[in-house]
Amino acid sequence: MKVLVTGAAGLIGSNVVKILEERGDKVIALDDFSHGNFKNIKDCKCEVICADILKESIYQKLPKIDGVIHEAAITDTTLKDDKLILMVNFEGFKNVFNFCAKKKIKLVYISSAGVYGDGPSPMKESQNPKPLNAYAYSKYLCDCYAQKLMSKKALPRIVGIRYFNVYGPGEYHKGSAASMIYQLYLQMKADRRPRIFKFGGQKRDFIYVKDAARLTVEALTLKRDVIVNVGTGKARSFNDIIAALNKTMKTNLEPDFFDNPYAAAYQDFTEADINLLKKNFEHPPKFGLEDGIHDYVSNYLNK
Repeated sequence: MKVLVTGAAGLIGSNVVKILEERGDKVIALDDFSHGNFKNIKDCKCEVICADILKESIYQKLPKIDGVIHEAAITDTTLKDDKLILMVNFEGFKNVFNFCAKKKIKLVYISSAGVYGDGPSPMKESQNPKPLNAYAYSKYLCDCYAQKLMSKKALPRIVGIRYFNVYGPGEYHKGSAASMIYQLYLQMKADRRPRIFKFGGQKRDFIYVKDAARLTVEALTLKRDVIVNVGTGKARSFNDIIAALNKTMKTNLEPDFFDNPYAAAYQDFTEADINLLKKNFEHPPKFGLEDGIHDYVSNYLNK
């Protein structure tokens, strides 16, 4: 199978590329490297195309492919440039979608748990979206666009993946947009008390990138059009992260609490309802928070 992966140098995109190559697929990695990092794919055998998904001319130059995994996006929810976020995330998505429609190619695209906002949990794919920021709104628009065309059978297959909080190897370049787990690790590695919002009771559904990427690749083989949550189905607190890091790192650092400056547009609780995931995928996520953090720290961060 020949697969185009956009955003291939990012956290999840690079892990997707590696899984595809491990199973013997030919990969074309498209990235403009404005947010990804070449180090994430420097050891991969993929064909690399440095291009912007907003440039429609690039799609005329692509070779024949069997499927697209569209990861390219601006994911920094604190970015103030709403126009840029919407242009890249929504207009870029439409370019990819239209390319797939013209060529009759399977498409797996990335949505986000951010579309649920502060809605009720566990968060179900069927509930009303409540995006709280431009990033979440851009992903909501992508879902609306895809859903309208699913019924028209515009593509052989359309699968939308709503990632919850992904962390793991390949995020080192992301700065403030990197996972809380990685940022807390860096603070604790420097023997500083880990800083979290008061009082650490906020909860997220944290999913390890190895699970997120594996399920994304598996989505290419699904037999139905669907938008599906990709999370563990279990919310864990920021305090839980610190406890797991302390255990793995053999430290005993207490949290340093501070006020949340993003409170007006912040999700205090996310938890995926994964019934639809279990129905469509043979193997649900296998890494719990402690297992994922242990693998991440022991096999990547400490090396």
